Amino acid sequence: MSTPEPTLVLGSASPRRTELLQQLGLAFTVCPADIDETPFSDEAPRDYVERMAREKSAALDLKESTVLLTADTSVVLEEQSLGKPENKDHARAMLTALSGRSHEVLTAVCARDPARSEVIVVRTVVEFGELSGRLIDDYLATDEPWDKAGAYALQGLGGSFVRRVEGSVSNVIGLPLFELRELLQRFGLVPVLGKDAA
Repeated sequence: MSTPEPTLVLGSASPRRTELLQQLGLAFTVCPADIDETPFSDEAPRDYVERMAREKSAALDLKESTVLLTADTSVVLEEQSLGKPENKDHARAMLTALSGRSHEVLTAVCARDPARSEVIVVRTVVEFGELSGRLIDDYLATDEPWDKAGAYALQGLGGSFVRRVEGSVSNVIGLPLFELRELLQRFGLVPVLGKDAA
């Protein structure tokens, strides 16, 4: 008798992560984690995203035969995590700082079942072209920058700001699909590409 495939739970309210995970053709349920996401003083960005992924996982109940998946993404400029914009002025300052420069996007992904847990951290380098004040103001007049690390969405209108990407594109959106597929396989979950997730 074959062992049943474990149940997958995504511990995130992000619609972008839901859409990305659906691309792997795995059935899953969504159960967001609610934690304090305040960085520690002098906490390195890589340490921060890894801690957030682990703490989101720890905040959720884990049932038998379940794999819990949590993640955290940060946009990093000069070793400083930019986070999500608090208001229009904050978003403008972020985009102005990113203009004409390269920055990092770090995503930590934690997979946990009753026997073990594993965290991976994936790094992508994104280079912006020069952004005029008018372009930034036009972008801020849309709904897109809000609730996005670094105040932009690569998969949306903000994609036109990006001159070059080095590394995983899906990592910038919220989940590094190549590394995620390999991680889930190590937990007994085999993606079926082309199959719609139930």
